[in-house]
Amino acid sequence: MRLLRLPVVMAEAGYKTHASIYGLIRQGLFTKPVPIGRRSVGWPDHEVNAINIARAAGKSEEQLRELVNRLHAQRQEMAEALGVV
Repeated sequence: MRLLRLPVVMAEAGYKTHASIYGLIRQGLFTKPVPIGRRSVGWPDHEVNAINIARAAGKSEEQLRELVNRLHAQRQEMAEALGVV
C-alpha cells in the first residue's frame, strides 16, 4: 500500500485546492488522512482509487458516505488484525 500526499490526492481526484478535499472529508464524502509524521498526512492509495471509481460510476452522495464508512472500518479491522491497535 502506498500513502499519497495531498498534492497527489488532489490530482488523482481532480480537485485544484486542498480546501476541496477537506470539505469533502467534513461532508463524509472522502476518507480522513492518516498521520505519517509530526506534520504530514497521507491517504492510502486504494481508498483514493475506490472513491474515484465510485464517483466515476455515478454513485450518490449517500452511497459515497457508505463507501467512506466501509473504508474507515477496513482500516480499523486491518490495524486490529495486525495487533497495531
